[in-house]
Amino acid sequence: MKGVGAVAAASMLQVRVGTAGQVRTAPAGAGRLRFGVQPMPAHATYDDILRCSQTCDALGFDSAFTFDHFMPLDAKPGPCLEGWTLLSALAAQTKHVKVGVLVTGNTYRHPAVLAKMAATVDQVSHGRLILGMGAGWFEAEHTAYGIPFYSKGGRARRLVEAVEVVKALFMQDKPTFTGKYYQLKDAPLDPKPVQRPHPPILIGGMGPKVVLPLVARHADIWNFHAPDDTAQAKEVIASFDALCDKVHRDPAEIEKQTTLHPKEIAERPAKEVQNRVRALAAVGVRHFVISLPAPYDIAMLHAFAKDVMPALRDWQP
Repeated sequence: MKGVGAVAAASMLQVRVGTAGQVRTAPAGAGRLRFGVQPMPAHATYDDILRCSQTCDALGFDSAFTFDHFMPLDAKPGPCLEGWTLLSALAAQTKHVKVGVLVTGNTYRHPAVLAKMAATVDQVSHGRLILGMGAGWFEAEHTAYGIPFYSKGGRARRLVEAVEVVKALFMQDKPTFTGKYYQLKDAPLDPKPVQRPHPPILIGGMGPKVVLPLVARHADIWNFHAPDDTAQAKEVIASFDALCDKVHRDPAEIEKQTTLHPKEIAERPAKEVQNRVRALAAVGVRHFVISLPAPYDIAMLHAFAKDVMPALRDWQP
């Protein structure tokens, strides 16, 4: 994802001041369409994932993501690399793409630990981190590893505090935080991230009671499932934009991101893929991430970069 800080000034958007006087920077490049890839780090080797990520970097993709799971999601036995340690290695061996975890499961780590990890990866990448956060959802994983799996509402409420903790550590010298779930006392975070006031925060989820209000207040990027029906996608985005207005946040500050699946790319002519992207872009989606299981279809990525991305980069509705 496009960030701030070390990137060229020409790539940055106007800095806005929030309702509480907090400086916020809209995601750089939010006015153009952006494209990313998520090579799933399951049933693959590190060398496979590195090769795929470096290919994306060379082809001009905007972002490359891992995920935050400790076992494959398809219930088949096999290897699964840990997302954040993997991300740090990929950050050190790519040059241009924004790097992130899509998304970090909040139940797996104290948010102060996450903030320290994120600041470190932003340093390693020289300001290319996008910090993805979510409430956590994979119950089988929690059961296997003895990690507490709270109610849906409990996980969502913990995510709210976690976002507040992370932002406090990024933006304050030695914050103190007293929440129901997390506490800080004169907590240092040194070094801070390269990107200031903080790396772009991506929040994934569609929970209407807690998660979406959190996204409206704090996120720079919203990752959501866009319905196949474009009219339904338009309704979802319009409802979210109305929520942003309600909390006095400009909806344009929050980039909408969704997933593309490799089969619908590989099995369709380039024109059809372009039309699908244009239809979603017309209702407000600006960032499209290809979710790519192993073995990675590198030929499809080359074709997408050649036949789809150039035609859509600067497309506007």
